Amino acid sequence: MNFTLAHLSDVHLGPLPKGATFENFALKRVIGGLSWSLNRYKLHRPEIANVLRADIQATNPSHIAFTGDLVNIAAKAEFKQGLAWLKDFGSGDAISFTPGNHDAYVPVPWGSGIGQFSDYMSGDMRTDGAFPFVRLRRNIALIGLNSASRQNLFQAGGELGAEQRNRLTSVLRDLGERGFYRVVMIHHPPGIGLSHPMRALSDAAETQKILTDEGVELVLHGHNHVRSLNLLDGKGGKIPLIGVPSASMADATKHHVASWNRYEISRNKGQWQTQVSIRQWNPQTKTMVDGENFALPSRT
Repeated sequence: MNFTLAHLSDVHLGPLPKGATFENFALKRVIGGLSWSLNRYKLHRPEIANVLRADIQATNPSHIAFTGDLVNIAAKAEFKQGLAWLKDFGSGDAISFTPGNHDAYVPVPWGSGIGQFSDYMSGDMRTDGAFPFVRLRRNIALIGLNSASRQNLFQAGGELGAEQRNRLTSVLRDLGERGFYRVVMIHHPPGIGLSHPMRALSDAAETQKILTDEGVELVLHGHNHVRSLNLLDGKGGKIPLIGVPSASMADATKHHVASWNRYEISRNKGQWQTQVSIRQWNPQTKTMVDGENFALPSRT
């Protein structure tokens, strides 16, 4: 039986709750709030995100991977609004969430910030830390990383850090030896040169080496707001790093319109096979429509 995995990212849920921009004053939050009010609200439309969410639900996937940036400026009211949106989407058991830089835009206590999404970030096996968390679904292992780290005023990068990278190495090796199809979920692209330096994962080189040394089956990310496929040479064959556009993106001039990916994962004659189907926003019909279909390289 095939395992079907849906992948979305960067919802940037609007509108901003009243008073969010000036809540617990932080200059970065104020600048982000003004940017939203002047421009970003035109790009990230909640009605598009809701149609995309319903489209995923209609396909009844085996699991859903959400690679971060549910909120915009990390205001407490945003996390409450985001949690309600997630609950309407599905249970914590059905959706795996990994934080993005906007979910950690400014420091917010765990319990009133990202911690409200804990049901969507809990694991099935001990990893000696909150991240990576690991969820086991049949012969599929979903590995959630946290690249959301504190950034300077005009930066949007991220970092895993040595401790999380060390745990990732151990987890990937263990799951690989046990024969799992390993899906790594992270907000920032974990490859060298895949984002502008001001927006990049600072330890991308170290993270990429872990992925190639251990031979991951699939890596899912967001952050860049464009559709992308990059292949790394690694243990067991080519390793696909796949990014999706913002799940609420209305503008097609500088970005790709909102879309999500569906992965059909199967095992055949000792090899993993993955078929990818893209569903994308159609501004004319205001619905999600079929996009490109393609197969990823088989892996042993």
